[in-house]
Amino acid sequence: MEIRNDQDWKQDLPAFREKTAAFYAGELSKDAYKGFSGLYGSYAQKGGKASMLRLRMTGGCVSKEKLKFIADTIRKYEVKKAHFTTCQTIQLHDLDGSIVADIMEQAMDAGIITMGGGGDFPRNVTCSPLSGVEKDEYFDVLPWAKAAGEYLMGFIRAEKMPRKLKVAFSSSPSNLSHATYRDLGFAARPDGSFDVYSAGGLGNNPRFGVLVAEAVKPEDICYYIKAMWLTFRAYGNYENRGKARSRYMQESLGGAENYKKAFLEKLEEVYDSGEDLKIHPVLQTIEKAGDGITVSGERVLEQKQPGLYSVIWHPVGGQPNLTVLCKLSDALQEMDGVEMRLAPDETAYIINLTGEETKKVLAITENNTAKTEFEASVSCIGASVCQVGVRDSQALLQACVKAVREADLPKDALPKIHISGCPSSCGTHQTGAMGFRGAAKKVDGKAESAFLLFLNGCDVQGKEKMGEELGTILESQIPDFLVTLGKTVAEAGESFAEWNAKNPQGVKETAAPFIGVE
Repeated sequence: MEIRNDQDWKQDLPAFREKTAAFYAGELSKDAYKGFSGLYGSYAQKGGKASMLRLRMTGGCVSKEKLKFIADTIRKYEVKKAHFTTCQTIQLHDLDGSIVADIMEQAMDAGIITMGGGGDFPRNVTCSPLSGVEKDEYFDVLPWAKAAGEYLMGFIRAEKMPRKLKVAFSSSPSNLSHATYRDLGFAARPDGSFDVYSAGGLGNNPRFGVLVAEAVKPEDICYYIKAMWLTFRAYGNYENRGKARSRYMQESLGGAENYKKAFLEKLEEVYDSGEDLKIHPVLQTIEKAGDGITVSGERVLEQKQPGLYSVIWHPVGGQPNLTVLCKLSDALQEMDGVEMRLAPDETAYIINLTGEETKKVLAITENNTAKTEFEASVSCIGASVCQVGVRDSQALLQACVKAVREADLPKDALPKIHISGCPSSCGTHQTGAMGFRGAAKKVDGKAESAFLLFLNGCDVQGKEKMGEELGTILESQIPDFLVTLGKTVAEAGESFAEWNAKNPQGVKETAAPFIGVE
């Protein structure tokens, strides 16, 4: 594989500048530009009047230096919108086409690479967001995730790649990174090794991953990454874009066992080649000491490092107020050893804080964060921005949060919901406790904006489950449905989780009148 340093990628920028100028001049079609620009981590937004740029953050790690670059960019170019994604990246939106390449080049100087952020390339490697600081984790998987991310950059120019190649690492069965159903996932074990899952993914034809290996030594993970590529080269349907994802190989090869056999054969080829792919990353240590100040609260987590804390910050919809983001960056520059971590549910964690620092971060983010589990719901960027989006998932979430706040429901009366604007499942609606997916519903013979309701999905390792499809609800009716559901739960004097467990038909019964609305 071709290994490049951050500066080497600059040689690709002149071509991007040329094609981008041609697109905005009307000389290049939307589809032609999309097929080109995805390599660079950039797409034209819906309507073709502005661009977005995806900043890769391996494992969701945003150092305070990288955060400063983002804050400086927001101020310099007057960026109006950013998004924390479910693949642990940061997207900048509504960018004038003339500045995208400039930001891209300046990002490289700050150690942020956008290449391969879209298109048929390895995507951002995801990881348990609190790896290294969480008390109940099996072990710190982040150094291995970072090493995998660096190795995968060498596949940017590889031929016959799947349409997306998503690799994930999880440090505990909470499985926040969905390692058990990515294209390739490394799930930590208590003994310090990994179980390896492959050929999973959400969207059309969803599949949980196949357990292809157990108790794998961490230093051997790159052998498995290369075997994944070789397996797809040999058996993937890379000629049909609709099926050019690894999960389709489970079906085409005749089932999970046959897929496992094919994968292990390619793994053996990699080992037999004699290529040395063992890695030995520098394991991280956190030597920072606390200041003796004790802090507690719903948005405060104690780290396994005595006296240090992490603060939870979840802007509704994963869309931070950029004034708050910049102010947070300014504050972090004065703190030693701190970092922001992005989670696959669009939460940001600010880690390695002393008690006094925790208080400062809490104060900065207080008015720009979810107040309940429901307000911390997940939403993709939606059809107002995304070219392939069907429905505006962000607008739906905002409407639902507004209605629920006005109803003054108990904070635990509704679950976290997951909203995807289209079948691609960027909002992970298929494995959420409750999910919605953009659709249409006929009213008086006319198609109206609607969402398909999913229930009881689960992403916990060993309990993975796809949600059951209950039916389609008009978008305009969904806030009323959720308020009605929340009131029903509140009247029972229970949390949603308790009520749902005791009343397995309860959500269906509450949803029935809304599903039936025509």
